[in-house]
Amino acid sequence: MMNVPHDLMYSKTHEWVRETGEGTAYIGITDYAQHELGDIVFVSLPEPGGAAVKGDRIAEVESVKAVSDIISPLSGEVREINEAAADSPESINADPYGTWLFALCKITDREELMSADDYGVFCEKEG
Repeated sequence: MMNVPHDLMYSKTHEWVRETGEGTAYIGITDYAQHELGDIVFVSLPEPGGAAVKGDRIAEVESVKAVSDIISPLSGEVREINEAAADSPESINADPYGTWLFALCKITDREELMSADDYGVFCEKEG
């Protein structure tokens, strides 16, 4: 059974978003995405201070199966990156919702994010 926490929002490209309420959003990839990718062996993260554009590639993950783009679900500025995820990419497989990849601030544009229930239905249709 796929894990889809109800306190997060989700994109159609399988990223999760956790907003802090202080103008910052933490972003990672979903359980569905890490499962589809298989064992993740490398993560390339954006530069702090750089721009994030909703719908554009902002990072990438490499698994034993393929290299996949991480698409930014929001527009804004990269506030920080999770160096621990870059140093231990397998942590994404072990805990996809505890392992954020980057945080955005100065958010100006939002994709139509889905609730956990809507994302669950979306994944069932994809699978």
